[in-house]
Amino acid sequence: MPAKQRKTLQTLGVAALIAAAAAGGGAWALPEAQAQAAPAQPAAAAPAAPLVGGLPDFTALVDRVGPSVANIRTTEKVSKGGAAALGMDEDMLEFFRRFGLPVPNIPKQQRPGPGDSEGESQPSGVGSGFILTPDGYVMTNAHVVEGADEVIVTLTDKREFKAKIIGSDKRTDVAVVKIDAKGLPAVKIGDVSKLKVGEWVMAIGSPFGLDNSVTAGIVSAKQRDTGDYLPFIQTDVAINPGNSGGPLLNLRGEVVGINSQIYSRSGGFMGISFAIPIDEAVRVSDQLRASGKVTRGRIGVQIGPVSKDVAESIGLGKPRGALVSATEAGSPAAKAGVEAGDVIIKYNGTDIDKVSDLPRLVGNTKPGSKGTLTVFRRGATKDLSITIAEVEPDDAVAARKGPEGSTATASAKSLGLVVSDLSAAQKKELSVKGGVRIVTATDAAARAGLREGDVVLSVANIEVADVKGFEAALAKADKNKPVNMLVRRGEWAQYVLVRPAP
Repeated sequence: MPAKQRKTLQTLGVAALIAAAAAGGGAWALPEAQAQAAPAQPAAAAPAAPLVGGLPDFTALVDRVGPSVANIRTTEKVSKGGAAALGMDEDMLEFFRRFGLPVPNIPKQQRPGPGDSEGESQPSGVGSGFILTPDGYVMTNAHVVEGADEVIVTLTDKREFKAKIIGSDKRTDVAVVKIDAKGLPAVKIGDVSKLKVGEWVMAIGSPFGLDNSVTAGIVSAKQRDTGDYLPFIQTDVAINPGNSGGPLLNLRGEVVGINSQIYSRSGGFMGISFAIPIDEAVRVSDQLRASGKVTRGRIGVQIGPVSKDVAESIGLGKPRGALVSATEAGSPAAKAGVEAGDVIIKYNGTDIDKVSDLPRLVGNTKPGSKGTLTVFRRGATKDLSITIAEVEPDDAVAARKGPEGSTATASAKSLGLVVSDLSAAQKKELSVKGGVRIVTATDAAARAGLREGDVVLSVANIEVADVKGFEAALAKADKNKPVNMLVRRGEWAQYVLVRPAP
């Protein structure tokens, strides 16, 4: 072998081999001179497995997108002796506050009393954000700026700005702040629908106040249900306190999410983090910039999932839709004729595969709009026209009192039940046309979870008007199979399967 060729083989490193593999479509390739010198492989030797590809290089991405990411610090005025004034690390304090954990060794912060003077502004939190528009709108998490008296945004060029909170939405954990600056490097918004599980993604933020820290990983899952209005993106990108509000980026340098939450048993990153899909966040931010608040549609129902057993017992087939457990008096659902026990399977023609689909679809509908609910009721489907109302504040709905007692009784001994008719006042209070009240529940009924005060609305898919109707429906039910009953408890209704003793 010529000396020059031997030198080429000796100096050929791993990087060059990987580059050669990438250039060759994933298969290992040697320069022509080396290929000629290489000994022939035995005929029986298995072919080498093709490479999937090399690891991505994030350096160019960081250079391009890094200037669009900001560090966000917040301060608040506290009374003397408050937790922040006791010298606890502000980053750890933000962590405990974010995840609702008690702050160790520090008493609960008290408001200033008549004899106390208001303390100075103290650091209250640290987080991240990114520049949404060149004229100074910055997006972050609502929990980053919650309760802040002052918000300070620091850019990568070390410029600091006092920001104005334009609006925040706790339900989606999205907030928008505004700084007085022009010509800023805004991020590019990506298409979440094109994001694939297994795709490389990168996060930039300020974990524990360490500005412009970069971490990377892959998309672990999409459409994770961890909230009423958001299907989160799950990743294995390292996210820690202070990363909140920072961008999740694809390899094209586009923002596909806002880093918001982690799943942890230790308080630190454990390989699971969640990001708000950017399309949902932009929809919220547009409303915040326009009016400072978010309006959502509502129809006034309490809903729950449909289990496999319930789906089979009522004739629905596979588990799907949203099971209506109660309708609010005077709500759009009540006016449209939605009843407890209905399964909403479509909204404006869109299938409701799981219970969380319904509030998202309704929530994204403009209040005042007309809509159509397709419900499954006692073996048949029915379309109901409905006018969407606006979501009320969280504290606007008060708890209502359950049904009172009754006197007359009748028995359904086979299931361990004693029931009675509902009075006219009870029907009006519960907004029901009929039903029977359980006086006592023993044996099979007790094992199914039934108890005194529950109201049975239907038996084996047959609507019950009174005790006579209850006993008639029970007589028609198959004695060898569990009996499904639609049961109302307070403001809630659900299907219960009562299995008679063998």
